[in-house]
Amino acid sequence: MHDVKTFRRMHKERFGAEPTVFAAPGRVNLIGEHTDYAEGFVMPAAINFATLAGISPRSDGKIAIYSENQAEEKVFDGVQAKGLKHWTDYPMGVAAILAGEGHKIPGFNLSIWSDVPLASGLSSSAALEVATALAVLGLIGASYPGPVLARLCQRAENEFVGANCGIMDQFISINAKENHALLLDCRDLSYNLAPIPGHVALVIANTMVKHSVAGGDYPTRRRESEAACAVIASHRPGVKFLRDCTLEDLEKWGHEMEPKSYLRAKHVISENLRTVAACEALLKGDLKTLGRLMAEAHRSYSQDFEGSCVEADAMVALAQDLPGLIGARLTGGGFGGCTINLVEQKDAPAFAEALGARYAEQIGIVPQIHVCHASGGAHKVE
Repeated sequence: MHDVKTFRRMHKERFGAEPTVFAAPGRVNLIGEHTDYAEGFVMPAAINFATLAGISPRSDGKIAIYSENQAEEKVFDGVQAKGLKHWTDYPMGVAAILAGEGHKIPGFNLSIWSDVPLASGLSSSAALEVATALAVLGLIGASYPGPVLARLCQRAENEFVGANCGIMDQFISINAKENHALLLDCRDLSYNLAPIPGHVALVIANTMVKHSVAGGDYPTRRRESEAACAVIASHRPGVKFLRDCTLEDLEKWGHEMEPKSYLRAKHVISENLRTVAACEALLKGDLKTLGRLMAEAHRSYSQDFEGSCVEADAMVALAQDLPGLIGARLTGGGFGGCTINLVEQKDAPAFAEALGARYAEQIGIVPQIHVCHASGGAHKVE
């Protein structure tokens, strides 16, 4: 994480006031991809990469937002009603949603810094939204329970930014526990924590292929999944999401679906089953089963959901015979981004070095590879 003293000094030099600072982590999803908006199951963990948000009040009613990463400051005449297709839409969207909940949002200065890699599937957007939400709520003296705040931050991304994401990213950023994964039921937001053994490292390998959930293939896959659900719902009126569907339903009525929709549904339905099984394996300390489920999840993501890419498939394949590997798969929204590798801690540094060298040789791109651990959730930085 960025040096907080330096961050505070930067804010004070720019805005002339001492900030209150909040931190929100990024996340990596161990298993459960494109199941969240189908009200299914996901199993993410927060990581020790985070966004810092420093806030101080101002008296003129204006809102100034500065990003150290973007090296840019924008000043607004208060809360905006719609986005600008600009990075400031994420923090401004949070302020707009809170205003819509009846809060009077005063003028403020907001400084942002993050070491969560952008557009890599590690939820840099959710970390920004959550850090901003805590900062603004701290300024106005309000608070929300974690699950409720996650929904508000999700709405900022859905309604203001225009990215049709599910609830997972914001939820784990707020509710994470150190050294644990979190099995989240995206229907009712109930969850179970599963400890990650101390001898297991999270090695995150960035393919350097960027993705965006706001456009392109992500919304197409979601529409295809929902079209498959509609076919099943025509036979089973109680069905509202693929969470309600079974593989048997797919066998019965899959012939009525477009071929692509059938494959998307096959992935989502089977991924829900794998995700619950993966949590059970982690709770039992059965890492062999967990690794097998991760491998099956990647094959499904790549072949049935067609959410991977050549580079991500290569990154997963190149990890398979390296010492210490427990399981590997593409994580996040897909079409690029990062792979998650569960690796024996003692082997993690050598694993990261070898994987990076193999990938650079085969693909011709030098990847960023980080050896991480599961961190706690968003909080005020004292």
